[in-house]
Amino acid sequence: MKDFSFYTPTRVVFGRASEEQVGSLVSWYGGHRVLVHYGGGSAVRSGLVGKMLDLLHASGIATVELGGVVPNPLLSMVRRGIALCREQQVDFILAVGGGSVIDSAKAIAYGVPYDGDVWDFWAGKAVPQRALPVGCVLTIPAAGSEMSSSCVITHDELGLKRGVNSDLCRCRFAIMNPERTFTLPPYQTAAGAVDIMMHTMERYFCRYDDMALTDALAEGLLRTVKDSAVAVLRNPQDYVNRAQIMWAGSLAHNDLTECGYEKDFATHRLEHELSTLYDVTHGAGLAALWGSWARHVLPGHESRFAQFAVNVMGVTARYGDLPGTALRGIEAMEAFYCQLGMPTSIPELIGRPATPDEIALMVERCSRGGTMQLGSIERIDASAMATIYRAANQPRP
Repeated sequence: MKDFSFYTPTRVVFGRASEEQVGSLVSWYGGHRVLVHYGGGSAVRSGLVGKMLDLLHASGIATVELGGVVPNPLLSMVRRGIALCREQQVDFILAVGGGSVIDSAKAIAYGVPYDGDVWDFWAGKAVPQRALPVGCVLTIPAAGSEMSSSCVITHDELGLKRGVNSDLCRCRFAIMNPERTFTLPPYQTAAGAVDIMMHTMERYFCRYDDMALTDALAEGLLRTVKDSAVAVLRNPQDYVNRAQIMWAGSLAHNDLTECGYEKDFATHRLEHELSTLYDVTHGAGLAALWGSWARHVLPGHESRFAQFAVNVMGVTARYGDLPGTALRGIEAMEAFYCQLGMPTSIPELIGRPATPDEIALMVERCSRGGTMQLGSIERIDASAMATIYRAANQPRP
């Protein structure tokens, strides 16, 4: 068991009509002039952005709007937001949307009080020291950014996708109404479920295996999302299962399932290069890579994967066949991805195999020119990254 520190300061307001409290929450956390940050047209068409503006105005709070955040949020938008916040003297940022919007809001919050270029934080040239306060109204359960310390941004000119972690950017509050997820398309719902599960699996598969309570929390979360995802794809307006998924998304990435363990996140880092190069949905990219990563790190960790197979995927263990049980668990996970309509290979994800040059580029970027390794359950160097990408580039039977 690894020593740990667990910090989760975000106030969660969960349930039907929870967004009605946005004015009082922003006021409580000191907001007087608020940037309302959102993505595409759905948040506007649904009336949610307009409702948030009306509620803020009714509480005597001035607002500034900035929409247009895209999946895999861009540095160019962050820079626009920083300039706007400075010009309008914004003192609080409200993100209305999913993980991309929240991450964009966090990056703007870092940049407003910083004298240099905000990309310095993602380039490793500086560490955030201050940030504007951020709150969110969550509409897409997936990224877990509403309760995490993580912020992932894409440099659209350099083609680089990088993450920064700091408690400074943790949301002051997260408003979560599962009804706001009823209209999510099936593909986005499925990709979100994959991302949620992966946030826990990136912590579950590690060298430590003696924290039974954390295991029980992680396995329960994974089973719940697995069952609830199937249920909401059958009935998109299933409030109870939508609520399970939304709450699981927060718990999967607020570090709870990391207590006593050491996160790996190699699959996430490998996927960042896929979504940067091909502009694919993050959760779908994770599904396309995970099986190849799992088979690569499996030798020497059969017991851990077998526990996952039995306790999460419902695989029947065969006496004396630990490797076989472990492998069947990986296969069962891939079958679940297929059930959700998610890809399990790069050709399924992008419609063709990646070229050798594209794989080489992803390895170069992911390894920072061969200078960086990934993972904790097994350290993955540039050669191993190439092996995993090539394995994922083979069509599944």
